[in-house]
Amino acid sequence: MLLIRELRPALSLVVLFTLFLGFVLPEVFTGAMQATLPFQANGSLLTENGKVVGSALIGQNFTDAKYFQPRPSALDKPYDAATSGASNLAPTSASLQTSVQQRVAAYIKAFGPGPVPADAATASGSGLDPDISLANALRQAPAVAAARHLPAATVISLVQQMTHHAFLGVVGTDHVNVLELNLALDKLAAS
Repeated sequence: MLLIRELRPALSLVVLFTLFLGFVLPEVFTGAMQATLPFQANGSLLTENGKVVGSALIGQNFTDAKYFQPRPSALDKPYDAATSGASNLAPTSASLQTSVQQRVAAYIKAFGPGPVPADAATASGSGLDPDISLANALRQAPAVAAARHLPAATVISLVQQMTHHAFLGVVGTDHVNVLELNLALDKLAAS
């Protein structure tokens, strides 16, 4: 009898906290986010003609010359959200240095001679990075315009419109979401 009397408050608290923290609180937070930020709460999904084509949070592997290229992915299956991760190679790794040199050579071959932005030569830490730097997008713009038979100024203007700027000009970097940019480019080319 003494044991039950001592355990009852502990068991009551376990049940109470399980109900509150395991069910009530998550439902309240989910409802609040659905009401205030539905796009983000539902995975930042982008649609084209009513069909989901991807998430603004996860990069996609565009390889066609008429599309902007994403940041390299170190994953075995590029941009596979089920296997997020980096290469974990040290900066002194010969394998990493070879990969970077190959990426630089491929970038110069695709987009012409000139400086290669760091995000075009190095893989992201998650392998899923959906964004590229503004410098990378502007460097790719003339080649993408040529592949689509569009004026370079038109594509550069679209890049500028799609740019997400650093917060207050100092927090973060100017960047472009590759999927959003390529979808806008498809709409531009269609019109």
